[in-house]
Amino acid sequence: MNIQEIDAGQMQRAFLAAAKGLEAKKDWINELNVFPVPDGDTGTNMTMTILSAAREVAAIPDPTMENLCKAISSGTLRGARGNSGVILSQLCRGFTREISSVDTVDVAALSNAFVRATETAYKAVMKPKEGTILTVARAMADKSVELVPQMDDIIAFAEKVIEHGDYVLSQTLEMLPVLKQAGVVDSGGQGLMQVMKGALDGLLGGEVSLENAGDFVQPGDFAGAAAGLAGLETADIKFGYCTEFIINLEQPYSDNTEQDFKAYLASIGDSIVVVSDSGVVKVHVHTNDPGLAIQRALAYGSLSRMKIDNMREEHHERVIENSEKLAAVQAGESHEGAGVPGEKTDAPRTETAPHKETAPRKEAAPHKEAGFIAVAAGAGMAEIFRGIGADRLIEGGQTMNPSTEDMARAAEEMNVDTVYILPNNKNIILAAEQVPSLVEDRRIVVVPSRSMPQGITALINFMPECSVEENLETMKAEMEHVRTGQVTYAVRDTSIDGVSIHEGDIMGIGDQGLLAAGAGIEGTTLDTLAAMMDEESELVSIYYGADVKKEDARRLLEKAKERYPDCEMELHEGGQPVYYYMISVE
Repeated sequence: MNIQEIDAGQMQRAFLAAAKGLEAKKDWINELNVFPVPDGDTGTNMTMTILSAAREVAAIPDPTMENLCKAISSGTLRGARGNSGVILSQLCRGFTREISSVDTVDVAALSNAFVRATETAYKAVMKPKEGTILTVARAMADKSVELVPQMDDIIAFAEKVIEHGDYVLSQTLEMLPVLKQAGVVDSGGQGLMQVMKGALDGLLGGEVSLENAGDFVQPGDFAGAAAGLAGLETADIKFGYCTEFIINLEQPYSDNTEQDFKAYLASIGDSIVVVSDSGVVKVHVHTNDPGLAIQRALAYGSLSRMKIDNMREEHHERVIENSEKLAAVQAGESHEGAGVPGEKTDAPRTETAPHKETAPRKEAAPHKEAGFIAVAAGAGMAEIFRGIGADRLIEGGQTMNPSTEDMARAAEEMNVDTVYILPNNKNIILAAEQVPSLVEDRRIVVVPSRSMPQGITALINFMPECSVEENLETMKAEMEHVRTGQVTYAVRDTSIDGVSIHEGDIMGIGDQGLLAAGAGIEGTTLDTLAAMMDEESELVSIYYGADVKKEDARRLLEKAKERYPDCEMELHEGGQPVYYYMISVE
């Protein structure tokens, strides 16, 4: 078969086949997780990300490249889950931006789209790491550029690109020591290869029937245009005014124009985010002269949603305030978390369940300046977050990552000016950072909490009297004092950091890797705690999960107290799935 051009109908079938191909291999991709824990979810995250667009794509009766690309870009962004899902959405975004204005695509256009997809994905990640999905994507883009002068047959071209992608994927074991130790290739890269192979299969005639698309696509309405990445980072206050606005374009605005504009902003400030889409440009910059940024922006069009914050306002005293807030949280509680409802005593291992955004405690919340969204797993954890001020709880975590749209929808339903999002998992942070792209009528601030204990610490340290920048700085600083350990079981044999692990073993995993491994839950948990303790440790909080009996958790607490008599110990029912215990040390 020789194909020299692809039209919108063929591209539609290729995308649906790509989604089907990824969905068929998602469980296998999940098993490539470096740590052999029962919640490897790369395949699930990538599949749900692409399926969120597939339903909209399948519903287009007469596809054009423009409406097809819009559906792919918007759907994958809104459905993005986990780091791998966000990166996949950004690859789709860059790819579709390159081809959206043409009627047909040839080898040269495909190569340009691969290159732009890779560039877009790399820009979305703050600290790109080689040996991952990004490396595989870039390798295929580079190969495509090499092949363009040599062939015009899209099928042969795609086969060569995929062959090279498979080779580079196999080399990820050599690029990342942690992959080599575990004996697995990068799971995100493997997922990307399934997307590519599925798309090729679609071009070869194995496309998914559009009439049956609903069989593999989850229901949900993901219509709407993607506005791009606009995660806002707060840096040192070298420049005093946080300046944000939207440019409604009235003049030509090319990629070169955008680069010139960014360069100008860099000359007058820092913390720059400039994202353009659908005739508008979102701008965020820290500068000492907001007027200069505004004046330059007016050359491109009219401005709206202007917001300027003075980041050098006098800092409020926090020590006493924090102490009072912490005391209020702990008031009426024993060190065993008494009064927390939802106790489970002998539950089986919890299966992955769809996340859901739980209803607020008050149906008609009054308007306020700030509100919090927290991602949490387990009834006990949810109750703890509610008790310290979370306005919305989204069920999820390591077992099930909520999508960007889940968090955006929750933010839109809150009657607040500023929404703080606590992802409480390192694999949800990147998806949370896409929320500002979808929510324009209020400020979105992502607090990069990597665990639920970190999120609890962040929320406790929030001061309503302080500015957004002051609060974010404080919460991030306080979270750094929290070390987290999680105890679960191994789902396969492997070796990590020189430690042999067998299926069914109990593992303690910390912020930086494996802390302990053994045959028993209690012994491994105590070993995990020992690996986390140091001379400065003052407070240990232990959260027991859905599969742990309360009396077993109490016995563990007493043994921990015996070992560390000078350290304050707390026990709480977390009710979290998969992890027997979560431990935080401060």
